Amino acid sequence: MNIYVGNLPFKATDEEIKQLFEAHGTVASAVIIKDKFSQASKGFGFVDMPDAAQAQTAIAALNGKDFNGRPLRVNEARPKEDRAPRTGGHSHEGGM
Repeated sequence: MNIYVGNLPFKATDEEIKQLFEAHGTVASAVIIKDKFSQASKGFGFVDMPDAAQAQTAIAALNGKDFNGRPLRVNEARPKEDRAPRTGGHSHEGGM
């Protein structure tokens, strides 16, 4: 199960997040999303736990838990196609 982890401290590392979730089961991967230019943390990431029961236990245990002074937001990640489309930006079509 892919798990969204939000409200992360900007100094948190992939390894710290992995260890946090490993207390609740097997973790296949843990990745904090970074800005592609500055490589600074965006304050959220994803953890992949292959066992759904362990993942649900981790979500229940860690959602709202204080991690380095910040309450974590933890829930099952939505597939990309379920997210609302981004708006804003300018269309390059049309014109004069």
